[in-house]
Amino acid sequence: MIILIAGPSHTGKTVLAQKLLEQYHYPYLSIDHLKMGLIRSGNTSLTPCDSDAALTAYLWPIVREMVKTAIENSQDLIVEGCYIPYDWAKDFASDELAQIRSVFLVMSGDYIRSHFPAIRQHANDIERRLDDSSCTMDSVLRDNAQALAQCREHQVNYLLIDGAYPSDISLMGL
Repeated sequence: MIILIAGPSHTGKTVLAQKLLEQYHYPYLSIDHLKMGLIRSGNTSLTPCDSDAALTAYLWPIVREMVKTAIENSQDLIVEGCYIPYDWAKDFASDELAQIRSVFLVMSGDYIRSHFPAIRQHANDIERRLDDSSCTMDSVLRDNAQALAQCREHQVNYLLIDGAYPSDISLMGL
């Protein structure tokens, strides 16, 4: 089974991937790690400061083919990151789609306003962010509102985080 975990920054994608790894022992790929490896090795002129759209256009074809390879080899894989496009399913045949589960994590505006200090506090739970100064309440509100609109427009599976942050997410819900 392939599990895609997507959504805006600071929604808990990496924490969810880590929990699923620990529960199911599936390996996971952080698209951020792939991004930084390609940038630091000089295989792209993109930088971490480039737009999500530019980074998605560059990274998604690579990730997509890695997913297809895992499917061909009957391997389980968790892929997490904010560079999974909302229309990702168009890139797979129906037999491939049967092997993929996906979820986009999105926080409601009320949740963000009520929990912003905790959102910032948990930003480094798994990965150590070198510079998180661009994470402001306004940017998180904007990014999550845009993500929710895109999830609805593309009719993708999403988890709207609106009350207490879910702690018992499992494959059953994907």
